[in-house]
Amino acid sequence: MRTPWIVGLVTAVLLLGACSDPTDGPETAPPTPDVSRAATTHQRAQSSPSASPAVVAPRVLYLGDSLAMEAQQVLGQELRRDLRASYTSAPYSGTTPCDYLEGTGKKSLVPDRDKAAALVRALHPDFVVLQFWGNAWGYTWCMDGITHAASPQKYFSRYRADLRRLTEQIAMAGGGHRPRIVWVAQGPDPITPDRVRRVNELYEEQAAASDDAVADAGATVAPAGSRYSWVQYLPCTSYEHEHPGYCTQPDRDRTALHLDKDYLHFCLAPTTSKPKPCPVRSPGILRIAREITRVIGRTPVG
Repeated sequence: MRTPWIVGLVTAVLLLGACSDPTDGPETAPPTPDVSRAATTHQRAQSSPSASPAVVAPRVLYLGDSLAMEAQQVLGQELRRDLRASYTSAPYSGTTPCDYLEGTGKKSLVPDRDKAAALVRALHPDFVVLQFWGNAWGYTWCMDGITHAASPQKYFSRYRADLRRLTEQIAMAGGGHRPRIVWVAQGPDPITPDRVRRVNELYEEQAAASDDAVADAGATVAPAGSRYSWVQYLPCTSYEHEHPGYCTQPDRDRTALHLDKDYLHFCLAPTTSKPKPCPVRSPGILRIAREITRVIGRTPVG
């Protein structure tokens, strides 16, 4: 039986969802609207002169929940540097795929202007990156009270249907230039490991059905050979050794992925009530962003 303190922890990390004010991050967060339990950041990136001239610069739209909220600036940084990408992000903490569906009205945490289809019509992206932990606790109205704990079968059926609807709305909004969707597979979850595994399988199924892609970013924050085993620390990569601040415990050849009191998020700064991009260097976020960038770089535009 899940103890009250675990439920309280899950509630806190999902609703707060992102890090404190930027003070030491790789980039300074741009101004964001004051939206209750959500924030949005639109960033149009400039081409990076250091990127390979052989790479066609893609237009990338990044949507999602608190995991996307905390990672949005780092992903933009990686996409600009490696792919010369033009980049827009509009994540909202606490959301799930149905929040980005048009037609949900006041039942959604995402305003109409930032629905996936609305942004596709406005921005004409080549790729839409969707990153969701898979809100399972009933914090977003558009799930109609369906939770994994109460009814796993109903939860997965609804989740599958929402992935299909979101894909259809994005495709229709793209018209003659249908963007390629990149679903981001999530990392291990110590509370509901089988749920996360199944959610990732749903991403794979939907991507295969619609000729889209999956970035298994979750594998980069899991132990080698044990994809769904949650850990707080992993061995440092060569990149982390070479870049100061990313190998957090070099004397032990390991780096931190999570704070002691937050098993879900990868930002190594405490969450606050106003969601914002992560303000500190965080190895887990960088690993995830680099994998998403790699997959976009190798995926043909639809």
